[in-house]
Amino acid sequence: MPAKKLKDFLESRGAKYVSIQHSPAFTASEIAASAHVTGRDFAKTVVVKMGDDLAMVVLPANRKIMLSELRDMIDEDIDLATEDEFQERFPDCELGAMPPFGNLYGLPVYVERSLADEQEIAFSAGTHHEIILMAFDDYADLVQPTVMEFATA
Repeated sequence: MPAKKLKDFLESRGAKYVSIQHSPAFTASEIAASAHVTGRDFAKTVVVKMGDDLAMVVLPANRKIMLSELRDMIDEDIDLATEDEFQERFPDCELGAMPPFGNLYGLPVYVERSLADEQEIAFSAGTHHEIILMAFDDYADLVQPTVMEFATA
């Protein structure tokens, strides 16, 4: 079952999505392969520190975040957050399986442009054995992320 907060939010907004169960997997590329989703459509969620605050960075599983690019664009000191720094922020999610809905957890969301160019987005649903697949435009309407280019192949 997806994270309760996510499921309640999607259902309250009448969002169209497909829930896909898969064998337990822990890295974005493993999850994408297990669920038969391309790496460019599967979104990995990375939590970063921006000064004293946290933010969510979302990029395709087959790309790597370029923190220096993101720092330059946002003009803020950015570092990867440790699990200890963010795990209590996501009480209904398994560690490392946070859905890219920072708006549900009080975090701004930055999405890599190449992901925004895809028709669909797939992402962990709060567990290591389920993903959600939905239209990217629907995701963007629900989350209102900032779209930028900050990843490399």
